[in-house]
Amino acid sequence: MINAIDPNQLLTQMRAAQAQATQQTNAVAQAQDSGRVDFSELVKTAVDKVNETGQASSNLKEAFEMGAPNVSLVDVMIASQKATVAFEATVQVRNKLVRAYEEVMRMSV
Repeated sequence: MINAIDPNQLLTQMRAAQAQATQQTNAVAQAQDSGRVDFSELVKTAVDKVNETGQASSNLKEAFEMGAPNVSLVDVMIASQKATVAFEATVQVRNKLVRAYEEVMRMSV
């Protein structure tokens, strides 16, 4: 059974995503204010978030397939798209970092 999209639920999810993004931005700003940014920690945190998003998507998908009454197809599709976008963004950032590293390694000193 496919449920109609509830605009209030969608708006709530969008606000939650915005709040999460704001928290991450604030954490970066606080690290910069202290004068020191730990790049490896930022990367690790970002990769962990992408992993959590993928796992949450998989869990929702599995619950829907098992017939859980509180999981709608809309929730599954939104979670799946979030996980896909997060993973694709991570791959693009990785590709940019690799290209930058290769460029630096080609520089003559």
